[in-house]
Amino acid sequence: MRPTRVVFVLVPRLHLLDLAGPAQVFTTANDFGYGYEVSYVAESEEIATAQGVPLRAQLQWPELDAGDLVVVPGWRSPRLSPEPPIGPDFRERLRAHHARGGSVASVCSGADALGWAGLLDGRRFTTHHDLTDELATRYPRAIIVRDVLYVEDDRVITSAGIASGIDLALHLVAVGRGAEAAARVAREMVVYARRNGDELQESAMLRHRGHLNDLAHRVQDVIDARYADRLPLTDLAGQVGVSERTLTRIFTAATGLTPLRYQQLLRLERAEHLIGHGTTVESAARTVGFEDARMLRRLRGRTSV
Repeated sequence: MRPTRVVFVLVPRLHLLDLAGPAQVFTTANDFGYGYEVSYVAESEEIATAQGVPLRAQLQWPELDAGDLVVVPGWRSPRLSPEPPIGPDFRERLRAHHARGGSVASVCSGADALGWAGLLDGRRFTTHHDLTDELATRYPRAIIVRDVLYVEDDRVITSAGIASGIDLALHLVAVGRGAEAAARVAREMVVYARRNGDELQESAMLRHRGHLNDLAHRVQDVIDARYADRLPLTDLAGQVGVSERTLTRIFTAATGLTPLRYQQLLRLERAEHLIGHGTTVESAARTVGFEDARMLRRLRGRTSV
């Protein structure tokens, strides 16, 4: 399969972290073999940044397919200019890529570029809290969503700005390559891997990765990949070379859960997804590894961790 192309559109006075955070997510994912190809385009070869570091970009866009992604990072903007941040050719490229089935995303004030391209009309979006009122007024046909990290609506994905661009990129890796891939990238970047978007929903697989204990991460890697299998504690302990007692102590201290409880949460989350898409409780229970539906029903009745 051809790698997913991720094109960043650079606008003058862009914020470095708006660009570097998401770019590092995708390049790190590519280092792990998940298949991303990152490039940078702009309307001039050299771009001044808000932090004073000049950047160079390509003038020519790569050929894009429906599976590819275009991202517009934000720029310094106490108030947005009345003029479009990108010219008519770039605006048409954004529109055309989306019309062909592609995805477009923005970080912070980058939502303004999507708005000028007509991609916010009739869709839900978010942006940095300092800009929500201004963009809500500028794009009355769009629906502003406040106080969330990112919103996805019909392949238009907008984020709140600065560090939330990392959350957005991790979410897109999780959608495209799986939550295990996103967790692995987050671990490599030493970030807390949140996936909470417009529904403030967090994946259990990522929610309990906000620690730096390598042994616990290695055990989580095994459970993440084989959560539907029977995984005796003695086998898990053997894989990381410690006793069962030591494994339980270290894993619980790092994640707040025992290995069994962590596996149950992964099974429960996957089962809830299946049930939400029309699968019966009995079938979902079997699919995620329960012998029957009784344990799944009990877990569904508990308060989630």
